[in-house]
Amino acid sequence: MNTVAAPPADYALEPAPSESVRTDVVEYGMRRVLVTVAVILGAVVEIIDSTIVNVALPDIQGNVGASQDQGAFIVTGYIVANVVVIPLSPWLQQRFGRKQYFFASIAIFTAASIMCGLSHDLWTLVFWRVVQGAGGGGLLSQAQAILRETYPVSQQGMAQGIFALGAIVGPTVGPVMGGLITDNASWQWCFFVNVPIGIVAATLTLLFLRNPEAPRATPLDGVGLALLALGLGSLQYVLDQGQEKDWFGNDVIVQLSMAATVALVGFVCWELFFAKRPVVDLTILRYQTVWAGSLLGLVLGITLLGSLITLPQYAQGPLGFTATLSGELILVCAVPVMLFTQLGARLASSGRLDPRIQIGFGFLCISASNWLLAGVTTPVSSFWTFVPSLALGGVGLSQVFVPLSLAIFGSVPPDEVPKASAMFNLARQLGGSIATAVLLTLISVSTATHQTLLAAEVELSRPVIRDFIAPRGSMSKSALATLRGLVGTQATVLAYADANRASALVTLLLTPLVLVLKKPSRQANVVAE
Repeated sequence: MNTVAAPPADYALEPAPSESVRTDVVEYGMRRVLVTVAVILGAVVEIIDSTIVNVALPDIQGNVGASQDQGAFIVTGYIVANVVVIPLSPWLQQRFGRKQYFFASIAIFTAASIMCGLSHDLWTLVFWRVVQGAGGGGLLSQAQAILRETYPVSQQGMAQGIFALGAIVGPTVGPVMGGLITDNASWQWCFFVNVPIGIVAATLTLLFLRNPEAPRATPLDGVGLALLALGLGSLQYVLDQGQEKDWFGNDVIVQLSMAATVALVGFVCWELFFAKRPVVDLTILRYQTVWAGSLLGLVLGITLLGSLITLPQYAQGPLGFTATLSGELILVCAVPVMLFTQLGARLASSGRLDPRIQIGFGFLCISASNWLLAGVTTPVSSFWTFVPSLALGGVGLSQVFVPLSLAIFGSVPPDEVPKASAMFNLARQLGGSIATAVLLTLISVSTATHQTLLAAEVELSRPVIRDFIAPRGSMSKSALATLRGLVGTQATVLAYADANRASALVTLLLTPLVLVLKKPSRQANVVAE
């Protein structure tokens, strides 16, 4: 016998579903545990792979004979395929069945991982990275939706807390694994490490996951799919390669920027006004909490993935950290996440605390963390210098992901949860891409600016400069080279501090979006076998 609470206010005017949770897929006992393990393994391996390769990229480039510009395609190819597939996931699940699609995604991802490790030239590796990204795109958004349906409403906080541990800790574990593999093994193991995890996840999925409904032969919106692929693919390339290619000083970047603009505007118009069965149902954004939550997801992607790009570069550059130590620095942020995520999940699902307060508190902690990081960014910072600020950021992340997920998924009918999940995860992915492009550009421009300002202060008549170069010979080449090196290092350090402050300000300025979220109604769901 099922006792189901009234649906949240966000969709009170929609046709009422027969049940607030489709109890034909709510699992119990060991079956639920095994489904959860399968889903989390699939999601975590995809998340880790998106960051583990970044640390090993210099080694990979050297082994496949690629320049730095060419090597960027190894990362870009994966992300482009990923962001194109994520919004397609609801249609693919509906067309082929949730179980079949999730299993196929794991199988494709695992097989492509093997082929990536066996690749001996750049373009073969790039091809298999694209295939791997296409498989991975179906894992993240579907994993969250599957957990939503597998657990009753009374346990949604726990379910999303489990997913949050993977979604937040995964990107921080990736650099650690990448550093250990780079320092102690060959780069191929960055891909081979996925294989046993993928086999276990695929086996459990095939044996225990069930479809919430029978697959339906829904016609494919070919025009919408083509516009989406062209728009997101072009946008992702521009964001990833713009800084390396001098942005709009490069003809390819200009052309792809125009293509992205035209294709995405065309896609929105086509899906809203002309497509009979749109490949991506943009009407999910009619829910206030979904569009506001997706914007906050964009901020979450900026703060989380942006720091994962800039902090390792700073640590391995001016500070001279090893790849392993740099990865361990990122791991500091993950410890509070592991400690406090379930606490945040219980608070969010209990109804005793407005989740909007949690989300706002979390973003404020993240903003403060980035601002503090800017203050300790110096040429002589040690590992422990960063611990307080990174730990504060981890506390903030632990209080954002679960309450935000529950607010979004609680605002839509159950059959639209996959669409809301895809939109939220796409926003996070795009947030990370935007952060990477903007922050790297900011660091480059800021470095040049600081270098010019610092160089103007270097005058041989100043006592401190004279005392520095006197032992080396006032006009010797070694003295001037040393001085230039110090100026360059200090300019780079100041630029990274600027990037941290920018992240802090963006997070702070967009935090008031939590006020747009609707307060979820407290739901009680008692499910008896």
